[in-house]
Amino acid sequence: MHLYPFYIRYPNMNTQQHISGLSRALLVVAALCLAANIFLPIWKIELYAPQYPEGLVLKIFADGLGGNVEIINGLNHYIGMAELHSENFIEFSILRYLFGFFAAMIFLVAVAGRKRGVYVVFVAFVIFSITAMIDFYRWNYNYGHNLDPNAAIIVPGMAYQPPLIGYKQLLNFGAYSIPDTGGILFILSGLLILVVVLMERGVFAKWLKRGTSAPAAMLVVMIMAVLSACGIPDARPVKLHSDMCAYCRMSITDPQFAAQLVTQKGRHYIFDDILCLTGYKREHQTTDQDHYYVADYCQANTFVRLEEAYLLHSDSLRSPMAGNIAGFAVEDSMQTYMKRYSAARLSWEELIR
Repeated sequence: MHLYPFYIRYPNMNTQQHISGLSRALLVVAALCLAANIFLPIWKIELYAPQYPEGLVLKIFADGLGGNVEIINGLNHYIGMAELHSENFIEFSILRYLFGFFAAMIFLVAVAGRKRGVYVVFVAFVIFSITAMIDFYRWNYNYGHNLDPNAAIIVPGMAYQPPLIGYKQLLNFGAYSIPDTGGILFILSGLLILVVVLMERGVFAKWLKRGTSAPAAMLVVMIMAVLSACGIPDARPVKLHSDMCAYCRMSITDPQFAAQLVTQKGRHYIFDDILCLTGYKREHQTTDQDHYYVADYCQANTFVRLEEAYLLHSDSLRSPMAGNIAGFAVEDSMQTYMKRYSAARLSWEELIR
């Protein structure tokens, strides 16, 4: 009895060390998403200023830089920032090979189907991702802090480090640092590997056994996290005496009357008066994906979607550009100020006629 072959005595051990067919398929998709980064732009930094209403963009590929590199270099020269050239970054000589290596590793793990391989590739992916973000931060820091002391424009104590991710104001430029197509696929690749790890660790199975919908909820959260990277951001807080009205070019001085236009590309246009917003809309082409916001008169720097806001007009409101229009998020507040100022109700449609 004791001479039975190992696989007969332990018939389930081999299968327990292999992943499911669904896990294999998810890993193949993750490998393809990662491999796409060899060809697609991974990250982008968008710059907007009054003199560049359409914006400038710096695109980061696995093997170099793209976009408006020469224009950005010309502008940065005046404030003492180093010029950007692909050959100055060693990362561009190895990054595409790293993407290819990791994509091949994930694909081979899918073919081999070993659980241990899944765990190893997940840990390696996390280490690679953290290292890449640290290197990107280091690059941003050096780029924004190591300035030429003989530059034409010097602002004492001022640094021009671009944001790692998100928005940052740099003098009169608004800078957005966000994942590009390749970066979104990179994030999706990591999420798919994480899902496989959780599946093979039996996490989803335990939740299902308990009769909870947590696995489905977690998958929805992961999907929303990826989709949010390409969604339109909400209105942002206004920086008084720093932000400039996109229409009249005056500094924003009163947050109660501010308004914003957020384009489908995520660009924020700030206005010091709803009247300026309507003037800008009449003179510029917009799309159905653009979002309009107006400040809540009762809560400074709180914005509400314009089509959901309650608008009042009264000469007693005294807005910066004499539009004398205020927005309210709550109807009761609107009613209070309507009586106080003998104000008249307005609609967005009436304003833009």
